[in-house]
Amino acid sequence: MENTSNLLKQRREKAETLAEAGVKLFSNSFKTPHPIADILPQGEDLAAETHDESGHSYRIAGRVMSMRKFGKAAFFHVRDSSGQMQIYAKRDLLGVENYNLFKKWDVGDIVGVEGTLFRTKTGELSLEAKGLQMITKSLRPLPEKFHGLTDVETRYRQRYLDLIVNPESREVFQKRVEIIRLIREFLNNRGYMEVETPMMQPVPGGATAKPFRTHHNALDMDLYLRIAPELYLKRLLVGGFEKVFEINRNFRNEGLSTRHNPEFTMLEFYQAYSTYHDLMDLTEEMVSWLAHEVTGSMDISYQGTEVNLAPPWQRLTMEESLVKIGGIAPEILADDAAVMALVKEKGIKLQPEAGIGKAKTELFELLVEEKLINPTFITSYPTEVSPLARRNEEDPSVTDRFELFITGREIANAFSELNDPIDQLQRFQKQIDERGDDDEIHPVLDKDYVRALEYGMPSAAGEGIGIDRLVMLLTDSPSIRDVILFPHMKPEISE
Repeated sequence: MENTSNLLKQRREKAETLAEAGVKLFSNSFKTPHPIADILPQGEDLAAETHDESGHSYRIAGRVMSMRKFGKAAFFHVRDSSGQMQIYAKRDLLGVENYNLFKKWDVGDIVGVEGTLFRTKTGELSLEAKGLQMITKSLRPLPEKFHGLTDVETRYRQRYLDLIVNPESREVFQKRVEIIRLIREFLNNRGYMEVETPMMQPVPGGATAKPFRTHHNALDMDLYLRIAPELYLKRLLVGGFEKVFEINRNFRNEGLSTRHNPEFTMLEFYQAYSTYHDLMDLTEEMVSWLAHEVTGSMDISYQGTEVNLAPPWQRLTMEESLVKIGGIAPEILADDAAVMALVKEKGIKLQPEAGIGKAKTELFELLVEEKLINPTFITSYPTEVSPLARRNEEDPSVTDRFELFITGREIANAFSELNDPIDQLQRFQKQIDERGDDDEIHPVLDKDYVRALEYGMPSAAGEGIGIDRLVMLLTDSPSIRDVILFPHMKPEISE
């Protein structure tokens, strides 16, 4: 604490000295710098200890990341959003007065430099400064460069500092932007239309989750931050848009973990006249293509585990997975009483009204889910746990639904959509009647959505993909907080 206070004091003293000398500490006059990435190729042919004979001058602006001073000269590195470059500052070129002011600069300052290219005797392409300008004085020291910013909580809480000193963090978020751009490209090329739906809804729906609630004063009504856009996107199918998608922010008033943040990003897309089998094929194609575009391969490593994303992917019904991976004998799954006994033996607690479908789903989550490392589609989820999915025509106890798992985590959830308004109303009502003290189920059903179905929704399939988890997978990030720029944190303890 004392050392930090001394460093802050020294920086403020330097700032005062510069200001008294007429230096603008927060100027706005350095214009049109060249991106460093565009300059570096210009010096590719320069040999060691030679200057660019053309004498062409370049202007760069960025943050000082290192500083080595030698009395009458100094080397320092400047980084902008495109790259980093070494600068050579020499008293004889800058003049005594300007050089003495430059010596008050610190690592972390944002500066402008104008100069010509040369290559040092060690072979590093550099800019020999002909002019220097302070743009923004940094009043706080950056973390010491050899140790960087390693404290996880500080990295998440002060993301700006993490981005300054940890290049790997910047790379993660640059890849995140690229992944979302590629998803849009993939869907646009297949005729999908990107839309926007309400983030504040009078009735939360489309998922089972506890919502955040707010109050609209002018309308004098409670509204809920959306837990999913599903019911609005399907209204658009009713309206005649046959392929729609939304990359959306969802909000769920739940706990935090390495896989969960109260505010997260989802891709949801819906296609008329298709089934969940069509979306399995589309998902397999999209995710494997994304992996190749982003990483250069369909074989990736996630936290030390090798994952093969090349199609075709494994497809199992939930019951098949319980036998093949969960190790449950088929005769037990065929006996409801034996399943319930196994649930009790495994220490799984069910609500009194829970049926056999819920019991099997809980066994799947306990015994199978974390073992699904390579991409696996799990299909035929029980109707009991799938209130919005279409019943299977041959076995109404299960639905035409799949979830995609990679590295033991759910990445996507999809199903052939239920478009029977009578069946939908009955399922909504049954879910409410059996909710008990489950605050993840809203006590009011969405009557307008049922009314929309009564006008007729075409047969369709829809899917949601967790963007954050997908980015985690493709950037080898262990926590969802590593791929969200500003994750939610407990309040900071004041010093």
